[in-house]
Amino acid sequence: MLWNKIAGGVTPRGYPVIGPRGVFGGGNRGPKYNNIDYITIATTGNSIDFGDLFTPVTDNAGTGDGSRGVFGGGDANDVGITNRMEYITIATTGNALDFGDLTLARRALSATSNGSRGVFGGGFSSTGRVSNIDYITIATTGNAIDFGDLTVARWWGVAATSDGSRAVFGGGYTTTFTNIIDYIAIATLGNAIDFGDLTSARGGLAAVSDGTRGVFFGGNQNVIDYITIATTGNATDFGDLVAGQRIDLAGASDGTRGVFAGGNDGSNVIDYITIATPSNSVDFGDLGLGRSITAATSGG
Repeated sequence: MLWNKIAGGVTPRGYPVIGPRGVFGGGNRGPKYNNIDYITIATTGNSIDFGDLFTPVTDNAGTGDGSRGVFGGGDANDVGITNRMEYITIATTGNALDFGDLTLARRALSATSNGSRGVFGGGFSSTGRVSNIDYITIATTGNAIDFGDLTVARWWGVAATSDGSRAVFGGGYTTTFTNIIDYIAIATLGNAIDFGDLTSARGGLAAVSDGTRGVFFGGNQNVIDYITIATTGNATDFGDLVAGQRIDLAGASDGTRGVFAGGNDGSNVIDYITIATPSNSVDFGDLGLGRSITAATSGG
């Protein structure tokens, strides 16, 4: 198990802080939902109720530091496209609390962290797709701060993950689906840099990491592919989704296993992979409430 939180929020080997519990918040199946539910990633089975977000919201993004999970942005029932961020303590079930605001209200964004700093990238605002990257210090509530920009403005399921040093953003939608992967050094402000390409252009996908390998899962194609996050280059085929094509899903990891939940306008499917071993995904269990474009994080 890679999860071994220490002062400063990262493991001794520099991995992102990841943990045994995966948490999924928000989403929709026609109506929007404020549900939060969780799983124990190492143990297959159905999700369990955790609590509620402030209001029903979809198209949001999630990240965390291993103890605290933060959900930001999305399309909310009360205000529409929102800049709201909320947080939970991952090990303790309960409702989310106010964290602060993103620099720009947007939906269909992505998020990841280095175990201390969380970054939110891309999305769709009231004026169209954006390239904005914001950051927060996850342990300290407050508003996000501008970080820089993605290489290309994009939204609709651009997926993000991290090796604890570098964050990568893959896929999404510009005026069409894209195979772009770009990256940032999370500790250093600045614009993203080209990394390489996914094996196919797609959006509505999700991503996880084991601290070395980043895996991009699903989207508008039945595809799983992977990269070594520390080394720029194109993605390599990993396998296929057990339930076929699934778009608008969310992913979480315990450092060994990656799990992916929801999608397809209300799917309750959860499936998993062993990140170090390329193969097709395997059935894990079901969400308590089937939904798409939910957000996920892990810890515990």
